[in-house]
Amino acid sequence: MGYVMRRTILPFLPLFLAALLAAGCGSAGPVPDSGTTGDAEPRPASSSPSRSLGQSFEEDVQLARTLTERFWQGRFEAAGRAYRPIQAFEAYSGEDGPACGDQPAVPDNAFYCPIGHFVAYDEAWMRKLYENGGDGAVYVIVPHELGHAVQAQLMSDFTLNVQRELQADCYAGGALAGMIQAGEIEAEPGDDEELLANLAAAGDPTDEWLRPDAHGTPAQRQQSFADGFNNGVDAC
Repeated sequence: MGYVMRRTILPFLPLFLAALLAAGCGSAGPVPDSGTTGDAEPRPASSSPSRSLGQSFEEDVQLARTLTERFWQGRFEAAGRAYRPIQAFEAYSGEDGPACGDQPAVPDNAFYCPIGHFVAYDEAWMRKLYENGGDGAVYVIVPHELGHAVQAQLMSDFTLNVQRELQADCYAGGALAGMIQAGEIEAEPGDDEELLANLAAAGDPTDEWLRPDAHGTPAQRQQSFADGFNNGVDAC
């Protein structure tokens, strides 16, 4: 269940982001907007993570893990269930990462492993995304992988892998919105661009939804994240 960053960027993304940024960003913790734009493109709220609370890559990674798990713990408790935190959150380098059963870790990836209930990520890869594209990468990837941990606890069943991956994107958007509503994350101009660009870059180049490793096209991944952000995890 890896994240798999790709390099496909939607041609409409610059115009889409300009429309989002024109709406303005709140200074701290506003309630996310709901719905979509007039042309039905995904529209996450105009506030997302800033470095107000995380001042470095290491801090933002740990913050994304801590706040995402705190969000899910609250959701589980509200439903009368017990959330089980992941057993490990491990950084690795290249091919020198933990195996998940008989599958070895691969470079340039992050993944959740149900065998051992842990999340691992290629530190140099994610640090490069952070340095080149901003902290939005961390607040997409980490909540996405923890979304898979939630699926495992809920024993969610999927016919296709792409369904699993898009729901994890939706969970990530919902968790991020929950952090903002709780006042745990502040916003700064440009955060929307970081989030959407990272989602677009992680999309599959074609809509081959039967592939066992399909994650969804850039548009599908952006839409799923926006659905969770705007409507909450119950919409996922």
